Amino acid sequence: MPFISRKAKAMPASPIRKLVPYANEAKRIGRHVYHLNIGQPDIETPEVVWETMRNLKMKVLEYSPSPGFESYRKALAAYYQNHYDIHLQPNQIIVTNGGSEALKFAMMTCFDEGDEVIIPEPFYANYNGFAVASGVVVKPIRADILNGFALPGIEAFEKLITPKTKGVLICNPNNPTGYLYPEAELLALRELVLKNDLYLIVDEVYRDFVYDGKHHTSVLNMHGLEKNVLVIDSVSKRFSMCGARVGVVMSRNEEVMSAVMKFAQARLSPPTFGQIAAEAALNVPNDYFAKVNAEYVSRRNLMVDLLNNIDGVFCPCPGGAFYAIAQLPIDDSDVFCQWLLESFELNNETVMLAPATGFYSSPNCGKNEVRLAYVLNKQDLTKAMKCLEVALQQYPGRVENAAAAQTVTI
Repeated sequence: MPFISRKAKAMPASPIRKLVPYANEAKRIGRHVYHLNIGQPDIETPEVVWETMRNLKMKVLEYSPSPGFESYRKALAAYYQNHYDIHLQPNQIIVTNGGSEALKFAMMTCFDEGDEVIIPEPFYANYNGFAVASGVVVKPIRADILNGFALPGIEAFEKLITPKTKGVLICNPNNPTGYLYPEAELLALRELVLKNDLYLIVDEVYRDFVYDGKHHTSVLNMHGLEKNVLVIDSVSKRFSMCGARVGVVMSRNEEVMSAVMKFAQARLSPPTFGQIAAEAALNVPNDYFAKVNAEYVSRRNLMVDLLNNIDGVFCPCPGGAFYAIAQLPIDDSDVFCQWLLESFELNNETVMLAPATGFYSSPNCGKNEVRLAYVLNKQDLTKAMKCLEVALQQYPGRVENAAAAQTVTI
């Protein structure tokens, strides 16, 4: 038998995608599946993107430059300045194959094998996978659903720091919780990072999805972190262009960016078509996000209200992104989510959720939690919540739940 590497064996399965075979089987037998398991927006990709691609005249589909097209990086730098008052030079931006590659480049650049990175959990499931692939040790710090997944106190971070600790990684707004880190929490992280000479890697791909009059604070605008900060971004969610596979890693640290460039050169280039589409998307009308955010707020309010009206369910109200974590009266979220697809139907319909266990690094966490992505229209969301309500009444592994009695806004 050929050898399988330790990394391959340790690589976790995606909690978002591992149930796909069960969903496909449910569809094969004619069952309608409401997909709340994955952050694939149904918002239409801006028309300016399609118009650009339809009018594209190319005779050779060439490699793009390793750091990405200069025209796109210049346009992106201008976009950041005009929209977020973030001042970057094009050489401080490297284009990647989605935000995923940007995260891998950041880890491989900043950490050696065996180094430790502190990440508040629950966190985006693939952080575990990127850490395994990079040989990095994740040191999780637990955020609690009962206080809306707020950042744990800095003293809790201090307790985790060892000589091997090299960085902190957060997602703001957060996937999977929807939590928006307020400026005060980011300032506390700033002091921790500077005190201990750590990297701060911030995944800001949901920066444009912020609700209830709140404001997103980018660490790129925080004084004193120029050498410590790397920011990850992507067009996937911003412009509903998940298939473009275009992300970026950004930093004002010249040494870091020079090192990232070597990884970028080794993988040759980011996607040509994706960058052309991404550059076109920067020309969306000014009211684009106002309309999109209003739609997401409407969906969020509907879903969270319906969830909290189900007996035994508790769901904090997210302040950003388009995800929520809900606590359910169940024994095992992995078993429950599979049962929904294999054994449950309501009027020949069911719902697909992501077990929250995969969003934790600590063992046995998230057993009674699921992540939901409110990326469906309100009619489908309503039907999906009805499926969930009836399913929880029928599920053999239902347990009593001591959920909090009121909604927490995050």
